[in-house]
Amino acid sequence: MKEDTKLVMAGRDPEQNFGIVNPPVYHASTILFPSLDALKDFRHKRVAYGRWGTPGTHAFEDAMIEIEGGEKCLITPSGLSAISTALLSYLKPGDHLLMVDNTYEPCRRFCNGFLASLNIETTYYDPLINDRIGQLIRPNTKVVYCESPGSLTFEMQDIPAIAKAAKDNGTSQTDIVVMMDNTWATPLYFKPLEHGVDISIQSITKYIGGYADLMLGTVVCREAHWPAVDETRKQLGLSVAPDDVYLAQRGLRSLSARLRQHGTNALKVAQWLEQRPEVKRLLYPALPGDPGHAIWQRDFSGAPGLFSFILHDASYPKIEALVTGNKYLGIGFSWGGYESLLIPCRVSGVRTATKWQEDGALFRIHVGLEDSDDIIADLDIAFDRYHKAAHA
Repeated sequence: MKEDTKLVMAGRDPEQNFGIVNPPVYHASTILFPSLDALKDFRHKRVAYGRWGTPGTHAFEDAMIEIEGGEKCLITPSGLSAISTALLSYLKPGDHLLMVDNTYEPCRRFCNGFLASLNIETTYYDPLINDRIGQLIRPNTKVVYCESPGSLTFEMQDIPAIAKAAKDNGTSQTDIVVMMDNTWATPLYFKPLEHGVDISIQSITKYIGGYADLMLGTVVCREAHWPAVDETRKQLGLSVAPDDVYLAQRGLRSLSARLRQHGTNALKVAQWLEQRPEVKRLLYPALPGDPGHAIWQRDFSGAPGLFSFILHDASYPKIEALVTGNKYLGIGFSWGGYESLLIPCRVSGVRTATKWQEDGALFRIHVGLEDSDDIIADLDIAFDRYHKAAHA
C-alpha cells in the first residue's frame, strides 16, 4: 500500500461500524460487562474502561502504528506530555539522559526542572555530534534523545549514526533507548523506527492535526519498548478527549495533500527570501545551500512549511515592524495548521553545549496554505515597514 493510500485507509473499518466511513466518537467512562467472570477478565479486553481507550481512540492508535511502522501507540494530551511520558518511562533517580542541545524549549524546562528534581542528570549535546555521541555515554546513560531538524535553528542530525553509536555503547545490563521528536517531518517524510530509533514522538497538535484546533501527542514504539510506556501511562492516569482524537483522524486523511502544498509554498517563499538583501541566512534543510541538506536528501522524503531565517539587523523597532501589521502572517505560538505564522525567536542564552554564533535577528516562519504570492506580498510590505522603522 502506498503512503497516500495508507493515510486514507489506516485505522478505518467501516464494516464494523454499520458502513460508516469514519470511526465513530465514543464518549465513555464506564464499560459494562455481562457477567462477573467477564469483569474478572477485563485485563484481556481492549475496551474495559474509558481512560484506557475506546474504539475511537484505538482506531487512531492503529492508524499511527501503521503509518509509523510500529507495533504500539500511546495517545497523550499534548506533544509535551508525549515527550515527558516517554522520558519518565525509561529514566529513574540516578540515571543519565543525553538531550540534543537544540531541543524544543519546553522539553529543556522539563529536563532542568522535573527530571532534575528526581536526581536524573541531563547532559546536552551538540546536535551535529553524530557518531561521536558515544564519547558522552556513561554506564548510567539510559536515553539518547534526538530532534531533527532542531527547533528554531533546523540543524539536521545523522539519526542512523547516533542510533548505532548508542546501541554500540550500551552495556550488557541495559540497552540505551533512542527517542526522537519527529514532529517537523511527520511519519510521512521520515520514519524514525526504520532508522534505528526506538521511540518516535509526535506533536499531533501540529501537522497531523492540521487545523490549529486540537492538542494531542503520540508515542509509537515496537512491542519490546511498550511495557515501560504502558506502565507510565497507567501510573500517570493519562487520557485524551474522544472529540480531539476524532479531529486528529480527520487531519490524518488530508496530511499528504496538505504537506505537499506547505512544502511547495515554503520553498517558493524561502527562495524569495534568499534574494532579499536584509536576509543574512536561511535555515531550511530542503534548500541545497543548507548545511544539513545532504542528510535531509539522504533520509527524508520531503519538507513541510516550517523554517527560519536570520536578518542582519537585530534592533527591536525593526523586528517589531516586520512582525506586526501583516495581513496573512499571524503572530502566534505553535505551527502546522493551515495558517501562516511569523515570530522572532531567541536562541542565545538557551543552549548550554553549543553557542549560537549568528548575529542578527532570528525569525521562524510557518508557511501555510494561502497562495504563496500573497504570503510573499505580505512579506514585501513587511520589509517596507522594517526599513521605515529605522528612520522613525
